[in-house]
Amino acid sequence: MLALAAAFLVVLAACGDSNGSSSPSNASGSASGSDKKVIRIGYQKGNTLNILKVRGNLEERLKELGLSVEWNVFPSGGAVLEALSAGQIDYGNAADGVGVFAQASDKPFFYVGASLPNPEGIGIMVLPESGIQSIADLKGKTIAAFKGGNHHYLAILALERAGLTVDDVNWVYITDAFEGRAAFETGQVDALGMWDPFFASTQIDLNPVTLTDGADYTPNRTFYFATEDFANDHPELVKILLEETNKSDQWANTNKDEVMKLLSQELGIDEESIALMVNRRTYGVELITEDVIAPQQQLADVFHRVGLIDRAIDVRERMPVDAPWNPDNL
Repeated sequence: MLALAAAFLVVLAACGDSNGSSSPSNASGSASGSDKKVIRIGYQKGNTLNILKVRGNLEERLKELGLSVEWNVFPSGGAVLEALSAGQIDYGNAADGVGVFAQASDKPFFYVGASLPNPEGIGIMVLPESGIQSIADLKGKTIAAFKGGNHHYLAILALERAGLTVDDVNWVYITDAFEGRAAFETGQVDALGMWDPFFASTQIDLNPVTLTDGADYTPNRTFYFATEDFANDHPELVKILLEETNKSDQWANTNKDEVMKLLSQELGIDEESIALMVNRRTYGVELITEDVIAPQQQLADVFHRVGLIDRAIDVRERMPVDAPWNPDNL
């Protein structure tokens, strides 16, 4: 999963209202009966859709139907959801918190699929010389995190489990992973929340003490999103997108050396760090189920409780189960 860098600011800066919550229609628009000729996909470098793009299996599948793909690269998940909400793309993926912010801002979209959990891809770190040995030791200390990021969510959960609150620490909100790494490495903050691949590179370069990763706290999924119109009017195309993404994911699981080289080149990060990131995750697509909805609702509830979003939301309104676009073979 890539960073939520700029997601909070980008999503909250978005303007315009939708017509509120929606549910999928019974439209059966298949590829053969549709006037859709180009599917516009938004992706971030290094994520699962980047692997799908390089593999080329989606283009092969769609070529048989007279369709093509327009790939659009974005710097963050927030930018993907903003483009999706503006109708500039049809489909994309981003991290869990981004969907919550977008829904809280009344953006029109559906979650149409999810990645497999990747809880070890986020963590809270301190330098060995800090003397900090546990989450409880962070009381009164300074934590750097991207506001609303998956690692920020992890830090909130870990603090509360240790009997602390968000007000028992001092937060330094960073604009990107590089700013956080610099503040941490130079001792300007006591602890750092980080996400892969930057979590992995920091672990390798600085040998910090990892107080916790996401295991036993959060599944840390990324999600696949589609516009309401695309999902409702072209469910067969959404189904194909999920199927072909899962195929490239299964290839990634059995060809991790090739994935490491690919992502290292795409991201400009050394292969050792990318190897740590790739080897601790399993690629694959999941459908939206009750087990996927529950932790996403918890995230939304926590973000509302601590004031990161200004209203309570029901994520189920954007996460339909038994949708017409669900593949049968995942």
